Amino acid sequence: MRILVTGGAGFIGSNYVHYTLENSDSEVITLDALTYAGSRDNLDGVLDHPRHEFVEGSVCDRELVTDLISDADAVVNFAAESHVDRSIEGAESFVETNIEGTQALLEASIDADIERFLQISTDEVYGQILDGAFSEEARLNPRNPYAATKASADLLATSYATTHDLPVLITRTCNNFGPRQHSEKLIPKFIQNASLGKELPVYGDGSNIREWIFVQDNCRAIDLVLRKGTPGEVYNIGTGIELTTIEVAEKILDRVGGSTDQITFIRDRPGHDQRYAVDSNKIESLGWEPRWSFKEGLERTVAYYVDNGI
Repeated sequence: MRILVTGGAGFIGSNYVHYTLENSDSEVITLDALTYAGSRDNLDGVLDHPRHEFVEGSVCDRELVTDLISDADAVVNFAAESHVDRSIEGAESFVETNIEGTQALLEASIDADIERFLQISTDEVYGQILDGAFSEEARLNPRNPYAATKASADLLATSYATTHDLPVLITRTCNNFGPRQHSEKLIPKFIQNASLGKELPVYGDGSNIREWIFVQDNCRAIDLVLRKGTPGEVYNIGTGIELTTIEVAEKILDRVGGSTDQITFIRDRPGHDQRYAVDSNKIESLGWEPRWSFKEGLERTVAYYVDNGI
């Protein structure tokens, strides 16, 4: 299989490129615009791999994506603006990349008669849930601009499946953490600040709950859906590992030898969802289950940032 991985120099995308090249005989074309969140460094060790080609460019470049998709069997679309805080400050780039970029990829995939189109989404499209967990049939209720653009991309993708019979699959994953994540995100930011004796800024009272998955487990799940999932279906990917922001901060401080006095509470962000949780029964029926505990994943993540000079 020849796979076009868009956003493949970002956090999850680069981990997926490494995973695919190490665990299959697939060929990979990585497309990335190398904005602030993407880096060639994330592809160290595979840039010159004989089954890997790197292309710098945007998913909004219709001529480029048409050319690349014409030479691929499958598309895995990680390309996205993904930081909620940035989307609140200004949503234009989120609309461009997350919606218009997805539409460009979908159009090119029709023309190329692509075998599989996997849209990488997020549990945030469902909005918050105070009890229980969202199934794939739950109503989409995004509550911030980032989540709204991802939900829009999902709806576009499913409409192309219905209207054009495009073999679309969608994964909606809980919060990822692990190596190669940008320092603006919660866990790398907390690791960095905790190690340097700086404050760990916590929104509100720190009671917001997220479900966490180590990025390698997500890569395994994504690869399984790409190869064995049913076109037209959505697959939630979750672990049941639920932690408040305070609990995450405390675990990181404990791991790096910091003090809970470093935790500082700041004004909550607008529309801050209280809790996310997804029902993963559908993907588990394909034979997937998480292998990494939060503790094991955190050990690997801290080691990565320490080794790379926080």
